[in-house]
Amino acid sequence: MDTVTLSRTRLTTPIGPLVAFAHEGALCALSFVEGRYDPLAALHARFGPVKTRDEDPLDVRGTFAEYFRGRLDALDALPVDPGGTPFQGRVWAVLRTIPAGRTLSYRDVAGRVGAASAVRAVGAANGQNPIAIVVPCHRVIGADGRLVGYGGGLQRKEWLLAHERAPFRAARATQQVRLFE
Repeated sequence: MDTVTLSRTRLTTPIGPLVAFAHEGALCALSFVEGRYDPLAALHARFGPVKTRDEDPLDVRGTFAEYFRGRLDALDALPVDPGGTPFQGRVWAVLRTIPAGRTLSYRDVAGRVGAASAVRAVGAANGQNPIAIVVPCHRVIGADGRLVGYGGGLQRKEWLLAHERAPFRAARATQQVRLFE
């Protein structure tokens, strides 16, 4: 099996460091550096042997800088190739249609993928999203408007939604939005 070369871009952001991986002109993974998701293990499972080259052919760094400066639709232009199963692909495609400043419940997403009773499966697909923020799983909230589940932590989810001026109810009444150092 041939080794696949991936472009790797490291980002410093207001919510912590991120690392992005691209292959053949599309983002295929993006995660928080200290998060629970190991992008290289997932990319190895998907592509076989991989090596990385530090470069930014998609201008991920510049695009994220625009997003964090307030151009909330900047990430929409990044091409993505998350892989996954056909069902996951349908869920992730729906996530990309949620505009900044808006949220959907897991039930809403299940309805949009044509599987209204598959709320748990939607939650599982959301949790397996390999391209955090760009495939905006942070915009999916509980049916009651509360923040639930986020691989990067609920404080980051809250920060992102506040940055995008999206309506939500905090997971805990005492939780506060703050910037990460």
